Amino acid sequence: MMKMIRTALLLVISFMVVFSGTITSGADQQTKDLKIQDLFKGKEGTMVLKNVKTQQTYLYNKRRSMTRITPESTYKVPNALIGLQTSAVRDEYEVKRWDGIVREFETWNRDHSLASAMRESAIWFYQDMAKDIGEERMQDYVNRMEYGNQDISGGMDRFWLDSSLKISAVEQVDFMEKLVKEELPFEEKHQKTVKRIMIQDDQDDYVLHGKTGTRLSDFGLGWFVGFIKTKKDTWVFAVNINGSGTEAKTITVETLKRKKIIK
Repeated sequence: MMKMIRTALLLVISFMVVFSGTITSGADQQTKDLKIQDLFKGKEGTMVLKNVKTQQTYLYNKRRSMTRITPESTYKVPNALIGLQTSAVRDEYEVKRWDGIVREFETWNRDHSLASAMRESAIWFYQDMAKDIGEERMQDYVNRMEYGNQDISGGMDRFWLDSSLKISAVEQVDFMEKLVKEELPFEEKHQKTVKRIMIQDDQDDYVLHGKTGTRLSDFGLGWFVGFIKTKKDTWVFAVNINGSGTEAKTITVETLKRKKIIK
């Protein structure tokens, strides 16, 4: 009897090992290295690029891709979704009046709508909207989205700016994939609106949706996250670098060209 039990246990363990190996092998086959070290020009950074249809993923700097860092202005994307869902802002056209305080960039020093503040990355608009949303509702939706470490303790007008909220490049890509599929915990119309105001380049062969983010205290952290729709596929991406958001965007566009996703 004991011999039969031992034999059965060995069979179960062998099955688990083989099954586990199959899963790992499958995951490895869907992840390939991105050889783009030259694009970072000696700066530390990472890129995750994923085909939404095939789930094929390309990765540069795996360790960094899983490291959580502050989202900076890429948080404008979830912030806009929460603002629309909670009616803190009516639609992408609703205007907030400039308070007259002169800030770092001239384009910030005027009235803005949700859409124009996304395009110009006008922080003050989204800070005001975050306060209108309020801590309780903000925390609720950050939790529902499972956004990074979900820590908004750093203050309602700056928890995403070199503060408590942190997210990895891998998590940014997961978030963007859910947005593409309209699977986030928001009404579909709001997800469509936010995707529309993220458009950065609209060409015959592709539409690039994205958001940059830069740590303004020292310009030592830059992001570009988003997705690109071509006639054939949709790809989601996230890049961060010890540099600026502009550098992250340049790396993204050049990689898309190298992978022949765009010309």
